[in-house]
Amino acid sequence: MSEGLIILGATSKIAQEVGRVAARHGREVLLVARSMERAEAIAGDLRARGASKVTVIAADLADISTHPSLWEQIEADMPDAGEVLLAYGSLGDQERADHDIDYTLRELNTNFTSAVSLLSHAAEQFEGRKKGVLAVITSVAGDRARRSNYVYGTAKGALTLFAQGLRARLFTSGVRVLTIKPGPVDTPMTAHMKKGLLMATPQAVAAAIYREMEDGTADVIYVPGYWWLIMAIIKAIPEGVAKKLKF
Repeated sequence: MSEGLIILGATSKIAQEVGRVAARHGREVLLVARSMERAEAIAGDLRARGASKVTVIAADLADISTHPSLWEQIEADMPDAGEVLLAYGSLGDQERADHDIDYTLRELNTNFTSAVSLLSHAAEQFEGRKKGVLAVITSVAGDRARRSNYVYGTAKGALTLFAQGLRARLFTSGVRVLTIKPGPVDTPMTAHMKKGLLMATPQAVAAAIYREMEDGTADVIYVPGYWWLIMAIIKAIPEGVAKKLKF
């Protein structure tokens, strides 16, 4: 796809690696991130790797009140966008969320409500043009709420359902909505987690995402693919058993 790529949450490690793949293909990329300094550094890296053009917009994506003006700026800077990758989120602290309602609501806003707002703006733009790809990074955590991260899992599960409905809405318009469910990935967000055989590299995950965005036809992908089987097993655990498990 030759049109431009918009990356929402450009400083995430997975987003950076997707941007690098796009740059190697000579793509035009628009980066949206909260930190202008970090985004500019990433932009320089992408230009050095072959991106035809890189534009940077600084924005707090969790602040829904700014989204109308933000999307106006995005459309002005990249009117011919062909793809959007929504890649931001917060893993959060479940123990804190257990006892801090305001914190829980902020996490739900970051991981779900603000994402819905941005996807809705993108849908309006792409539906009118009757083409494009909206790629949404959710998580395998959204397949089943677990004691250890149920606030995060709830948000990602809700985002997965929203993407499913949006996909049905946009299908007749020729706009593709791709749901991406990564398992644990070795990034700063998971630095506190024990590294194991199932933890993927951001480079491998990004390559799979870009490949599917460009040439695939799937509605939902698990990355790496073995997480489909793992989550199928976890989802099959009866509720009466699951609530007793410390996972």
